[in-house]
Amino acid sequence: MSVPETATTFIPLSAPEIRGNAWRYVKECLDTGWVSSVGEYVNRFEGMITEAVGAPAAVATCNGTSALHIALLVSGVRPGDEVLVSTLTFIAPVNAIRYVGAWPVLIDAERQFWQMDPEELRDFLKNNCQYSQGELRNRKSGRPVRAILPVHILGHPAEMHAILSIAGEFGLAVIEDATECLGAKYRGVNVGSTGQIACFSFNGNKIITTGGGGAIVTSNLEWATKARYLTTQAKDDSIEFVHGEIGYNYRLTNIQAALGCAQLEMLAEYIEKKRAIAARYQEALHEIPGVTLMREAPWARSIFWMYTILIEEEQFGMSARAALNKLASKGIQTRPLWQPMHLSPAHRDCEAFRCETADWLHARALSLPCSVGLAESDQDFVIESLRSLSSSSKHRLEHRSTPRAIFSDVQRG
Repeated sequence: MSVPETATTFIPLSAPEIRGNAWRYVKECLDTGWVSSVGEYVNRFEGMITEAVGAPAAVATCNGTSALHIALLVSGVRPGDEVLVSTLTFIAPVNAIRYVGAWPVLIDAERQFWQMDPEELRDFLKNNCQYSQGELRNRKSGRPVRAILPVHILGHPAEMHAILSIAGEFGLAVIEDATECLGAKYRGVNVGSTGQIACFSFNGNKIITTGGGGAIVTSNLEWATKARYLTTQAKDDSIEFVHGEIGYNYRLTNIQAALGCAQLEMLAEYIEKKRAIAARYQEALHEIPGVTLMREAPWARSIFWMYTILIEEEQFGMSARAALNKLASKGIQTRPLWQPMHLSPAHRDCEAFRCETADWLHARALSLPCSVGLAESDQDFVIESLRSLSSSSKHRLEHRSTPRAIFSDVQRG
């Protein structure tokens, strides 16, 4: 491949791709004055989300965190309850658990696909909990265990059949954080449609964006009605402004929804581009010593939202953090995975259950540029820059091997 000696421009990690009907739809909002939290685009966007996910109902929200907050409330989580949640996640779902006065219990990831580990989940519930006063309670804290909140990270789904089976066995609700998995497939169905309720975010770096924005999707129409009520300040009478309970100003604006509608029209194309970027990385990077690539389960179709590798310092020649700094000097933006929640000062008082794998992944993970609009020449520069950081050309040649990634159908697109 032909690669420039230096990057011609800064290569961002994951920039939004704004095209299609975005300008036309947003201009219509501006021209008509329908820019706030009511308008035809909000309704249209919710309908498009239900179609994209395959869930009966959707409620648009101002961001993904607010969606999680409301989803926890409508699924019955209350102050003093506990919610089992992935430790390897962005902080939003763990914060949302605290917003409702509940307590997170942090569950480890598994090593193959980096998602919540169902075996660890079952182990905690079986050996660390007991039924008392008619409820499943944490033996250590004495608090009721109410729900499981798996976070599908980096575009790949968690093993939902196992998680839902465990939840059914112990009588727990399941709230999915599917923020990074819009359009991904789990055993042939859309991620976010297999359980009771799921949440999405449409922040600027997601597969589609509304600038901010989020959504709740659910098969429970009573929960959807309650969620819509709570997100609109729990208003019972729009003329007299009577409010039956404490609500929240969490609705998405019409102007954001207009952008979201245009973005959803491009979703299939954006996913194919993400998968093509992943396939090029897989083909080009698999022979570099010390680099392990993202895996795709045979039962999943990942959207590879954030393309991430693992770097073993001894074989590669430097740590993931050192590689991050070296790449930054070339104008290439990368990032580590989030600090696992059991290490977060914000959640130091929360219980963590054997989170060694999350620590192992956090020390090695490096996310690479993977914007939908990433030019092949820029991707080539990222690839060659990574190769140049490895110990030596001779070392690379002596360690050529077959790919270590499991890519079920990325090459076929």
